[in-house]
Amino acid sequence: MAQQQSRKPAQDETPTPVQVQKFLGGLDYPVGKQQILDKARQQCADEAVRAALAQIADHDYDSPVAVTREIGKTH
Repeated sequence: MAQQQSRKPAQDETPTPVQVQKFLGGLDYPVGKQQILDKARQQCADEAVRAALAQIADHDYDSPVAVTREIGKTH
């Protein structure tokens, strides 16, 4: 009998740059981590996006690309 592989829960998956930026639209860069987290929460970002953003370094980001690049470093 074959054993099924379990899929990781969504919060363990790295969101794509498009998924992240969907919830960060309208931010005026540069912005700090707390502003990014607040915006994601206001936009009802899903758990995977919020978890990824919670792991980024606490400093100012000068563009959306800088945010997604940082997420790539942490996952």
